Amino acid sequence: MLRLVDSHAHLDELPDLARSLREARDSGVVAVVAVGCDPESNERALEIAREYEGYVFPAAGLHPWDYDEGTAEEGLRYLERRAGEFVAIGEVGLDYRIGLDRGLQRRVFARVLEVARRLRKPVIVHARDAWGDAVRAVLESGVEVAVFHWYSGPLELLDEIVEAGHYISATPAATYQERHRRALREAPLDRILLESDCPVVYRGLESRPAHVALAARGVADVKGLPVSEVAEAGLRNSIKALGLQVRT
Repeated sequence: MLRLVDSHAHLDELPDLARSLREARDSGVVAVVAVGCDPESNERALEIAREYEGYVFPAAGLHPWDYDEGTAEEGLRYLERRAGEFVAIGEVGLDYRIGLDRGLQRRVFARVLEVARRLRKPVIVHARDAWGDAVRAVLESGVEVAVFHWYSGPLELLDEIVEAGHYISATPAATYQERHRRALREAPLDRILLESDCPVVYRGLESRPAHVALAARGVADVKGLPVSEVAEAGLRNSIKALGLQVRT
């Protein structure tokens, strides 16, 4: 059986959490990172991690979809007070496809990165239509480890990410999304994490942590490697990048 880590899952959004995690275990998933988006989902990630200690690991986020001019400060205060309780800071970043002011997004992201740098926490970065600004912000911040979630940006930026010692992640879209597949084809295997991003819907499939196996298959396909080799690399990379204490 494959040994897999789902490095990015919105477990707080699952209506069938217990069943989903049971199915994930049965499918070979040995650990799940529960990402947050705001103080409420961050607290829920902590609760789930306590309930599934040693299997679920919490990350505290401040997602640009989940704040505005009025609530960004609340989210930042939460991270500054509580981020030390989490294995990583994420999901955070920039999204230029939404209406939220880009200047506000960049200011908030810079402050989030400063918290991560000060606490020496890895960051999990969302950067839809904002790859250049997100990569630049991370490189300028001095953050030690960043994972660029669902990377589908330019290959020249991918080179900068890899050269700086950071990572990208593969989702189940690795089985069909060409921009994502192109990046995964070029990225070194030791710089790729695997994730479900559940409950995102991929071509009609509402994902769960067990579907991280699809991400592994997508990477294996573009690289011409056995799925088992990709899964083991994802396990090693998750442990190294996020500091997970995985029971394997």
